[in-house]
Amino acid sequence: MIQEVVRQLPPESTQQAVGYPSLFLLVTLGALVPVVPTGALVSSAGVVALHQSSPFSLLIVFAVASAAAFLGDICLYWLGQRGVRSKNGSKWLRTIRDRAAPDRLAQAQRKLDEHGAMVLVLSRLVPAGRIPVMLACLLSRMPLRQFARGDVPACLAWAATYQVIGILGGSLFPEPWQGVVAAVGLTLLISGAPAVLRRLRTRFSH
Repeated sequence: MIQEVVRQLPPESTQQAVGYPSLFLLVTLGALVPVVPTGALVSSAGVVALHQSSPFSLLIVFAVASAAAFLGDICLYWLGQRGVRSKNGSKWLRTIRDRAAPDRLAQAQRKLDEHGAMVLVLSRLVPAGRIPVMLACLLSRMPLRQFARGDVPACLAWAATYQVIGILGGSLFPEPWQGVVAAVGLTLLISGAPAVLRRLRTRFSH
């Protein structure tokens, strides 16, 4: 069934014309709202690019994913800044606060005090680490320009990491769909592991 669907896919040029803009829009949206598994998207795009004939496919996926992640981060930070400056806050600032657990926020604030904007690089590589660090930056009134300087290498490292996961998954299987399934499964496992561990620690501590 899946093999039949793969055989009926449009030509490679059509996939690229649709796929790259879609990847950009979805990763940007995923940086703003937590409804899109952006890591799984990048890994899947890496698998597909690995099996395409163009030698630049992987490079384009990397550029599109990192640029979209950066744009989404900057937009969300700018919206959060407006809430910090406002007396009544904003729905975006409240959304960021709601997505940052108090213990993770406290840890992010300590790391920010110790390492400055460089902590942004690790925040995107650690599952569920991006929002607490972003909120810590907002509460410390970090200027947008300084945040952007730290976020550039963070987005590049994030895109490279999840693309490598996709490349590994794609290289293990002969069919692209098999690599996509493996890459998505591994990405979701990595993303969900910290939340599961926190719940287990909370359950056993009580």
